[in-house]
Amino acid sequence: MRLEYLMSGDLPRIKEKKIPIVIPIGTIEYHGPHCALGCDTLVCQGVLEKLEAKKEIVIAPPVWYGVASYAVGGPENGTVHIDVDVFEQYVYNILKSMLYGGFKNIYLLIHHQYEEGTLMPMTLACMKAAKKLTMEYLEDTQGQGWWGSNRMAGYYDNLTDPSENPFNWIKTLPVMAPSVQHATGYDHAGKFESSILRALYPSAVKIERLPESDAWFIQSAGESSLELGLRMVNLSVEDLMERIK
Repeated sequence: MRLEYLMSGDLPRIKEKKIPIVIPIGTIEYHGPHCALGCDTLVCQGVLEKLEAKKEIVIAPPVWYGVASYAVGGPENGTVHIDVDVFEQYVYNILKSMLYGGFKNIYLLIHHQYEEGTLMPMTLACMKAAKKLTMEYLEDTQGQGWWGSNRMAGYYDNLTDPSENPFNWIKTLPVMAPSVQHATGYDHAGKFESSILRALYPSAVKIERLPESDAWFIQSAGESSLELGLRMVNLSVEDLMERIK
């Protein structure tokens, strides 16, 4: 299901059944001369479309502009960087509408600077926005001292239950968990990222344009393949089947 195509009358069932709402979060960033600028977001969106075929989820409109940084290339290369504080506030406001609207099974799915699960600025901004909002929501709806009240006596017994633990209402996940990265490989616009993008959106990769740059990080892209990309997609989907509940 796509959130933007749902009607208001469709929402009560989603809230009642706690069907996951997943927000793809990526960037517009330079990925060499051969990969589309929207690579990160496209990978998020493409993998979610594969997941949707196997599991009932709601795919929200993606956040295209993120904390890209100019580490790989500047604005002249097409990178659009959003300041981390501005980005955090933007994500916070998206989540605020959803949480106050009654959705309590939300996922932020990221494909950008997530090697080995590293907590880089964009990921941290998402996590901070989620936790800040959750604390504010609980104090607003349950009052100060909510956690110390006796109604929370079972808190430690229900830490892994999203319906009982409010800090599980909003989760931040990578498209490719470290275990998937280890199984397939992971890079920026090289052999691996070019492969997964080819598998999802073939027209977003133009290997013949590699000679336009001699950047070190794209030198392996000529070894990319559809077979490798499909394996990366399949393993990512299998992993997300277990983590998005």
